[in-house]
Amino acid sequence: MPAVWLGLLITAAIVVTVWLLVRGRSAETSTAAPKAGTERGRAPARSPPLPPGQARIGAAASAGSPVAPAQSAGRLPAGALSGAEVVNRFHELAFAASPLSAPAPAAYEALASQARAVLETVAAEPRYAPRRPLLLPQLLQAMRDDDVSRRDLAKIIARDPALTGSLLKLANGAFYRVSDKPVESIDRAVALLGTEGIRSLVATALVQPVFQLSKQQFPHYPEAVWEHTYRAAAAAEAHAAVVEDADPFAAQLLGLVMGLGSIVVFRVALDRYAARPGSKPDAAVIAMLLNEQAAPVARRIAASWELSERIAEALEDQSAAQEMRARTPLGRSLYFGRLMGALAVLHTNERVNDETAKASMLASGATEFQFERIWGRLTGKASRSTERPRP
Repeated sequence: MPAVWLGLLITAAIVVTVWLLVRGRSAETSTAAPKAGTERGRAPARSPPLPPGQARIGAAASAGSPVAPAQSAGRLPAGALSGAEVVNRFHELAFAASPLSAPAPAAYEALASQARAVLETVAAEPRYAPRRPLLLPQLLQAMRDDDVSRRDLAKIIARDPALTGSLLKLANGAFYRVSDKPVESIDRAVALLGTEGIRSLVATALVQPVFQLSKQQFPHYPEAVWEHTYRAAAAAEAHAAVVEDADPFAAQLLGLVMGLGSIVVFRVALDRYAARPGSKPDAAVIAMLLNEQAAPVARRIAASWELSERIAEALEDQSAAQEMRARTPLGRSLYFGRLMGALAVLHTNERVNDETAKASMLASGATEFQFERIWGRLTGKASRSTERPRP
Protein backbone atom coordinates (compact mmCIF):
# COMPACT_ATOMS: atom_id res chain seq x y z
CA MET A 1 0.00 0.00 0.00
CA PRO A 2 2.70 2.54 0.85
CA ALA A 3 4.14 1.93 -2.61
CA VAL A 4 0.74 2.64 -4.18
CA TRP A 5 0.36 5.92 -2.26
CA LEU A 6 3.87 6.91 -3.21
CA GLY A 7 3.08 6.33 -6.91
CA LEU A 8 -0.08 8.41 -6.68
CA LEU A 9 1.81 11.28 -5.07
CA ILE A 10 4.47 11.24 -7.80
CA THR A 11 1.81 11.22 -10.55
CA ALA A 12 -0.04 14.13 -8.95
CA ALA A 13 3.18 16.13 -8.69
CA ILE A 14 3.89 15.60 -12.39
CA VAL A 15 0.36 16.70 -13.37
CA VAL A 16 0.59 19.88 -11.26
CA THR A 17 4.00 20.72 -12.73
CA VAL A 18 2.76 20.34 -16.32
CA TRP A 19 -0.33 22.46 -15.55
CA LEU A 20 1.81 25.27 -14.08
CA LEU A 21 4.09 25.26 -17.13
CA VAL A 22 1.17 25.51 -19.54
CA ARG A 23 -0.39 28.33 -17.53
CA GLY A 24 2.91 30.24 -17.52
CA ARG A 25 3.22 30.08 -21.29
CA SER A 26 -0.32 31.34 -21.74
CA ALA A 27 0.41 34.31 -19.49
CA GLU A 28 3.54 35.17 -21.50
CA THR A 29 1.57 35.04 -24.75
CA SER A 30 -1.17 37.32 -23.44
CA THR A 31 1.26 39.92 -22.09
CA ALA A 32 3.28 39.92 -25.30
CA ALA A 33 0.24 40.61 -27.48
CA PRO A 34 0.08 44.41 -26.86
CA LYS A 35 3.71 44.69 -28.03
CA ALA A 36 2.61 43.42 -31.40
CA GLY A 37 0.27 46.40 -31.77
CA THR A 38 -2.99 45.20 -30.17
CA GLU A 39 -4.52 45.19 -26.72
CA ARG A 40 -6.16 42.21 -25.08
CA GLY A 41 -9.79 41.97 -26.04
CA ARG A 42 -9.52 44.74 -28.71
CA ALA A 43 -9.20 44.66 -32.47
CA PRO A 44 -5.98 45.99 -34.00
CA ALA A 45 -6.03 49.76 -34.50
CA ARG A 46 -6.48 50.90 -38.11
CA SER A 47 -4.08 53.31 -39.73
CA PRO A 48 -5.43 56.88 -39.95
CA PRO A 49 -6.82 57.90 -43.35
CA LEU A 50 -4.58 59.76 -45.78
CA PRO A 51 -5.05 63.53 -45.78
CA PRO A 52 -7.04 65.07 -48.63
CA GLY A 53 -5.18 65.31 -51.92
CA GLN A 54 -2.72 62.48 -51.44
CA ALA A 55 -4.66 60.33 -53.88
CA ARG A 56 -4.33 63.10 -56.43
CA ILE A 57 -1.48 64.29 -58.58
CA GLY A 58 0.60 65.74 -55.77
CA ALA A 59 0.73 62.39 -54.04
CA ALA A 60 3.31 60.97 -56.42
CA ALA A 61 6.63 60.30 -54.70
CA SER A 62 8.54 62.52 -57.04
CA ALA A 63 11.20 65.18 -57.16
CA GLY A 64 8.71 67.99 -57.59
CA SER A 65 6.15 67.32 -54.86
CA PRO A 66 7.24 68.25 -51.35
CA VAL A 67 5.80 65.87 -48.76
CA ALA A 68 7.00 66.15 -45.18
CA PRO A 69 7.43 62.95 -43.14
CA ALA A 70 4.59 63.79 -40.75
CA GLN A 71 2.29 64.56 -43.67
CA SER A 72 2.92 61.33 -45.53
CA ALA A 73 2.08 59.42 -42.35
CA GLY A 74 -1.37 61.05 -42.30
CA ARG A 75 -0.92 63.00 -39.06
CA LEU A 76 -1.80 66.49 -40.30
CA PRO A 77 -3.36 68.87 -37.77
CA ALA A 78 -6.75 70.38 -38.45
CA GLY A 79 -6.74 73.04 -41.15
CA ALA A 80 -3.34 72.10 -42.60
CA LEU A 81 -2.64 71.01 -46.16
CA SER A 82 -0.09 68.36 -47.01
CA GLY A 83 2.78 69.32 -49.27
CA ALA A 84 1.19 67.14 -51.94
CA GLU A 85 -2.10 69.01 -51.65
CA VAL A 86 -0.34 72.38 -51.88
CA VAL A 87 1.35 71.28 -55.10
CA ASN A 88 -1.93 69.98 -56.48
CA ARG A 89 -3.77 73.20 -55.70
CA PHE A 90 -1.02 75.23 -57.31
CA HIS A 91 -1.29 73.12 -60.46
CA GLU A 92 -5.06 73.59 -60.48
CA LEU A 93 -4.50 77.35 -60.38
CA ALA A 94 -1.71 77.36 -62.98
CA PHE A 95 -3.54 75.14 -65.47
CA ALA A 96 -6.99 76.65 -64.70
CA ALA A 97 -8.26 73.10 -64.18
CA SER A 98 -10.13 72.00 -61.10
CA PRO A 99 -10.32 69.38 -59.79
CA LEU A 100 -7.06 67.99 -61.13
CA SER A 101 -7.08 64.25 -60.52
CA ALA A 102 -4.36 61.73 -61.31
CA PRO A 103 -4.42 60.74 -65.01
CA ALA A 104 -4.82 57.24 -66.35
CA PRO A 105 -1.47 55.39 -66.26
CA ALA A 106 -1.59 54.67 -70.00
CA ALA A 107 -2.19 58.34 -70.85
CA TYR A 108 0.65 59.43 -68.62
CA GLU A 109 3.14 56.89 -69.89
CA ALA A 110 2.33 57.73 -73.51
CA LEU A 111 3.67 61.25 -72.95
CA ALA A 112 6.27 60.53 -70.29
CA SER A 113 8.10 57.90 -72.33
CA GLN A 114 8.67 60.40 -75.13
CA ALA A 115 9.36 63.39 -72.89
CA ARG A 116 11.98 61.59 -70.77
CA ALA A 117 14.13 60.92 -73.83
CA VAL A 118 14.24 64.66 -74.58
CA LEU A 119 14.67 65.73 -70.95
CA GLU A 120 17.68 63.47 -70.47
CA THR A 121 19.70 65.66 -72.82
CA VAL A 122 17.74 68.89 -72.52
CA ALA A 123 20.68 70.86 -71.09
CA ALA A 124 22.44 70.47 -74.46
CA GLU A 125 19.39 71.52 -76.49
CA PRO A 126 19.53 75.25 -77.36
CA ARG A 127 15.83 75.14 -78.16
CA TYR A 128 14.94 74.40 -74.56
CA ALA A 129 17.88 74.92 -72.24
CA PRO A 130 18.39 78.45 -70.93
CA ARG A 131 22.03 79.37 -71.43
CA ARG A 132 23.92 80.73 -68.49
CA PRO A 133 23.43 84.52 -68.49
CA LEU A 134 26.58 86.14 -69.84
CA LEU A 135 26.89 88.56 -66.95
CA LEU A 136 26.26 85.98 -64.23
CA PRO A 137 29.91 84.95 -63.56
CA GLN A 138 31.10 88.56 -63.54
CA LEU A 139 28.25 89.67 -61.31
CA LEU A 140 28.82 86.79 -58.89
CA GLN A 141 32.46 87.71 -58.58
CA ALA A 142 31.72 91.41 -58.14
CA MET A 143 29.06 90.81 -55.52
CA ARG A 144 31.41 88.66 -53.44
CA ASP A 145 34.21 91.22 -53.62
CA ASP A 146 34.02 93.68 -50.72
CA ASP A 147 36.22 96.11 -52.65
CA VAL A 148 33.68 96.50 -55.45
CA SER A 149 31.63 99.63 -54.86
CA ARG A 150 27.95 100.00 -55.60
CA ARG A 151 28.83 102.35 -58.44
CA ASP A 152 31.07 99.66 -59.99
CA LEU A 153 28.23 97.17 -59.65
CA ALA A 154 25.82 99.55 -61.36
CA LYS A 155 28.26 99.98 -64.24
CA ILE A 156 28.42 96.21 -64.79
CA ILE A 157 24.64 95.95 -64.88
CA ALA A 158 24.30 98.93 -67.23
CA ARG A 159 26.33 97.10 -69.89
CA ASP A 160 23.28 94.96 -70.68
CA PRO A 161 20.33 97.15 -71.78
CA ALA A 162 17.85 94.27 -71.62
CA LEU A 163 18.96 93.39 -68.09
CA THR A 164 18.76 97.03 -67.09
CA GLY A 165 15.19 97.32 -68.33
CA SER A 166 14.09 94.10 -66.62
CA LEU A 167 15.79 95.08 -63.37
CA LEU A 168 14.16 98.52 -63.23
CA LYS A 169 10.76 97.01 -63.98
CA LEU A 170 11.17 94.55 -61.14
CA ALA A 171 12.52 97.21 -58.78
CA ASN A 172 9.35 99.24 -59.33
CA GLY A 173 7.05 96.26 -58.87
CA ALA A 174 5.02 95.70 -55.73
CA PHE A 175 7.16 92.82 -54.48
CA TYR A 176 10.54 94.61 -54.50
CA ARG A 177 9.61 98.27 -54.25
CA VAL A 178 10.93 99.89 -51.07
CA SER A 179 10.02 103.54 -51.72
CA ASP A 180 7.02 105.54 -52.92
CA LYS A 181 9.25 107.26 -55.46
CA PRO A 182 9.85 105.38 -58.71
CA VAL A 183 13.26 103.84 -59.34
CA GLU A 184 14.49 105.38 -62.58
CA SER A 185 18.18 104.43 -62.64
CA ILE A 186 20.43 101.55 -61.73
CA ASP A 187 22.38 103.82 -59.37
CA ARG A 188 19.20 104.54 -57.42
CA ALA A 189 18.19 100.89 -57.42
CA VAL A 190 21.56 99.89 -55.99
CA ALA A 191 21.41 102.69 -53.40
CA LEU A 192 17.90 101.76 -52.25
CA LEU A 193 18.25 97.99 -52.22
CA GLY A 194 21.86 97.66 -51.13
CA THR A 195 24.27 94.99 -52.29
CA GLU A 196 22.20 92.08 -50.98
CA GLY A 197 18.97 93.39 -52.40
CA ILE A 198 20.39 94.21 -55.82
CA ARG A 199 22.05 90.80 -55.96
CA SER A 200 18.70 89.10 -55.50
CA LEU A 201 17.04 91.40 -58.01
CA VAL A 202 19.73 90.87 -60.64
CA ALA A 203 19.52 87.07 -60.40
CA THR A 204 15.75 87.25 -60.80
CA ALA A 205 16.01 89.61 -63.79
CA LEU A 206 18.57 87.34 -65.48
CA VAL A 207 16.26 84.32 -65.61
CA GLN A 208 12.97 86.14 -66.18
CA PRO A 209 13.03 86.13 -70.02
CA VAL A 210 12.91 82.31 -70.08
CA PHE A 211 9.36 82.46 -68.72
CA GLN A 212 8.05 84.49 -71.68
CA LEU A 213 6.18 81.78 -73.60
CA SER A 214 3.43 81.61 -76.16
CA LYS A 215 -0.02 81.69 -74.61
CA GLN A 216 -1.69 79.30 -77.02
CA GLN A 217 -1.88 76.40 -74.55
CA PHE A 218 -2.57 76.90 -70.83
CA PRO A 219 -1.97 80.67 -71.07
CA HIS A 220 -1.89 81.19 -67.29
CA TYR A 221 0.84 78.66 -66.60
CA PRO A 222 3.95 80.75 -67.46
CA GLU A 223 2.76 83.63 -65.29
CA ALA A 224 1.82 81.36 -62.40
CA VAL A 225 5.09 79.44 -62.44
CA TRP A 226 7.04 82.72 -62.69
CA GLU A 227 5.19 84.12 -59.68
CA HIS A 228 5.89 80.91 -57.77
CA THR A 229 9.55 80.96 -58.81
CA TYR A 230 10.45 84.43 -57.55
CA ARG A 231 8.48 84.00 -54.34
CA ALA A 232 10.02 80.58 -53.72
CA ALA A 233 13.49 82.00 -54.38
CA ALA A 234 12.87 84.83 -51.92
CA ALA A 235 11.57 82.44 -49.25
CA ALA A 236 14.50 80.05 -49.76
CA GLU A 237 16.92 82.96 -49.49
CA ALA A 238 15.37 84.15 -46.23
CA HIS A 239 15.25 80.61 -44.80
CA ALA A 240 18.92 80.07 -45.57
CA ALA A 241 19.86 83.31 -43.82
CA VAL A 242 17.52 83.10 -40.83
CA VAL A 243 17.34 79.36 -40.13
CA GLU A 244 20.12 77.37 -41.76
CA ASP A 245 23.02 79.87 -41.64
CA ALA A 246 23.69 78.89 -45.25
CA ASP A 247 24.52 80.97 -48.33
CA PRO A 248 21.36 83.05 -49.02
CA PHE A 249 22.29 83.77 -52.63
CA ALA A 250 22.86 80.08 -53.35
CA ALA A 251 19.41 79.34 -51.90
CA GLN A 252 17.83 82.04 -54.04
CA LEU A 253 19.61 80.76 -57.13
CA LEU A 254 18.28 77.26 -56.35
CA GLY A 255 14.73 78.58 -56.31
CA LEU A 256 15.24 80.26 -59.66
CA VAL A 257 16.85 77.18 -61.25
CA MET A 258 13.99 74.99 -60.03
CA GLY A 259 11.58 77.36 -61.74
CA LEU A 260 13.60 77.08 -64.92
CA GLY A 261 13.36 73.30 -64.66
CA SER A 262 9.58 73.53 -64.44
CA ILE A 263 9.23 75.79 -67.47
CA VAL A 264 11.52 73.56 -69.56
CA VAL A 265 9.48 70.45 -68.68
CA PHE A 266 6.29 72.33 -69.58
CA ARG A 267 7.68 73.34 -72.99
CA VAL A 268 8.89 69.84 -73.78
CA ALA A 269 5.50 68.38 -72.83
CA LEU A 270 3.64 70.75 -75.14
CA ASP A 271 6.02 69.97 -77.99
CA ARG A 272 5.51 66.22 -77.50
CA TYR A 273 1.75 66.72 -77.72
CA ALA A 274 2.16 68.83 -80.86
CA ALA A 275 4.13 65.99 -82.46
CA ARG A 276 1.21 63.59 -81.93
CA PRO A 277 -1.55 64.49 -84.44
CA GLY A 278 -4.99 64.59 -82.90
CA SER A 279 -3.75 64.58 -79.29
CA LYS A 280 -4.92 67.28 -76.91
CA PRO A 281 -2.65 68.46 -74.06
CA ASP A 282 -3.82 67.02 -70.75
CA ALA A 283 -3.19 69.24 -67.72
CA ALA A 284 -3.19 66.28 -65.33
CA VAL A 285 -0.56 64.44 -67.36
CA ILE A 286 1.69 67.51 -67.63
CA ALA A 287 1.32 68.22 -63.92
CA MET A 288 2.45 64.71 -63.03
CA LEU A 289 5.39 65.00 -65.43
CA LEU A 290 6.37 68.24 -63.71
CA ASN A 291 6.35 66.47 -60.35
CA GLU A 292 8.61 63.78 -61.71
CA GLN A 293 11.03 65.76 -63.86
CA ALA A 294 11.32 69.37 -62.61
CA ALA A 295 14.16 68.74 -60.14
CA PRO A 296 16.21 66.40 -62.40
CA VAL A 297 15.99 68.92 -65.24
CA ALA A 298 16.96 71.74 -62.87
CA ARG A 299 19.97 69.66 -61.84
CA ARG A 300 21.04 69.31 -65.48
CA ILE A 301 20.66 73.05 -66.01
CA ALA A 302 22.79 73.71 -62.93
CA ALA A 303 25.47 71.37 -64.28
CA SER A 304 25.46 73.12 -67.67
CA TRP A 305 25.89 76.45 -65.86
CA GLU A 306 28.83 74.94 -63.96
CA LEU A 307 27.24 75.72 -60.61
CA SER A 308 28.70 74.24 -57.45
CA GLU A 309 28.29 70.69 -56.18
CA ARG A 310 26.25 71.88 -53.22
CA ILE A 311 23.67 73.25 -55.69
CA ALA A 312 23.42 69.81 -57.30
CA GLU A 313 23.10 68.13 -53.89
CA ALA A 314 20.31 70.49 -52.84
CA LEU A 315 18.39 69.68 -56.02
CA GLU A 316 18.83 65.96 -55.42
CA ASP A 317 17.39 66.52 -51.93
CA GLN A 318 14.01 67.48 -53.42
CA SER A 319 12.97 63.85 -53.84
CA ALA A 320 9.82 63.24 -51.83
CA ALA A 321 11.41 60.05 -50.48
CA GLN A 322 14.22 62.07 -48.90
CA GLU A 323 13.66 62.69 -45.19
CA MET A 324 13.87 66.32 -44.12
CA ARG A 325 16.63 65.75 -41.57
CA ALA A 326 18.73 63.93 -44.18
CA ARG A 327 18.71 66.91 -46.55
CA THR A 328 21.53 69.41 -46.79
CA PRO A 329 20.93 72.91 -45.34
CA LEU A 330 20.42 74.33 -48.83
CA GLY A 331 18.14 71.39 -49.67
CA ARG A 332 15.97 72.20 -46.66
CA SER A 333 15.88 75.89 -47.60
CA LEU A 334 14.81 75.06 -51.17
CA TYR A 335 12.09 72.70 -49.92
CA PHE A 336 10.86 75.34 -47.47
CA GLY A 337 10.97 78.08 -50.09
CA ARG A 338 9.05 76.18 -52.74
CA LEU A 339 6.34 75.10 -50.33
CA MET A 340 5.89 78.57 -48.85
CA GLY A 341 6.16 80.17 -52.29
CA ALA A 342 3.31 78.00 -53.57
CA LEU A 343 1.20 78.90 -50.54
CA ALA A 344 1.95 82.60 -51.13
CA VAL A 345 0.74 82.33 -54.74
CA LEU A 346 -2.40 80.53 -53.60
CA HIS A 347 -2.94 83.19 -50.93
CA THR A 348 -2.51 86.04 -53.43
CA ASN A 349 -5.11 84.39 -55.65
CA GLU A 350 -7.46 83.83 -52.70
CA ARG A 351 -7.16 80.05 -52.78
CA VAL A 352 -5.93 79.73 -49.17
CA ASN A 353 -6.04 82.05 -46.17
CA ASP A 354 -3.32 82.96 -43.67
CA GLU A 355 -4.47 80.38 -41.14
CA THR A 356 -4.32 77.51 -43.63
CA ALA A 357 -0.90 78.62 -44.86
CA LYS A 358 0.45 78.82 -41.33
CA ALA A 359 -0.97 75.45 -40.28
CA SER A 360 0.46 73.86 -43.42
CA MET A 361 3.95 75.25 -42.87
CA LEU A 362 3.96 74.26 -39.18
CA ALA A 363 2.91 70.75 -40.22
CA SER A 364 5.82 70.65 -42.65
CA GLY A 365 8.30 71.28 -39.85
CA ALA A 366 8.60 75.08 -39.82
CA THR A 367 8.39 77.00 -36.56
CA GLU A 368 5.96 79.82 -35.90
CA PHE A 369 8.82 82.32 -35.83
CA GLN A 370 10.12 81.16 -39.21
CA PHE A 371 6.67 81.38 -40.74
CA GLU A 372 5.86 84.83 -39.41
CA ARG A 373 9.29 86.21 -40.32
CA ILE A 374 9.12 85.11 -43.97
CA TRP A 375 5.37 85.07 -44.71
CA GLY A 376 5.10 88.82 -44.16
CA ARG A 377 7.76 89.45 -46.79
CA LEU A 378 6.10 87.19 -49.33
CA THR A 379 2.56 88.51 -48.95
CA GLY A 380 2.65 91.87 -47.15
CA LYS A 381 3.27 94.18 -50.10
CA ALA A 382 1.36 92.05 -52.58
CA SER A 383 -1.73 92.21 -50.37
CA ARG A 384 -1.67 96.04 -50.53
CA SER A 385 -1.29 96.22 -54.28
CA THR A 386 -2.46 94.24 -57.25
CA GLU A 387 0.78 94.97 -59.13
CA ARG A 388 3.20 92.06 -59.28
CA PRO A 389 6.23 91.31 -61.43
CA ARG A 390 5.13 89.81 -64.74
CA PRO A 391 7.12 87.63 -67.11
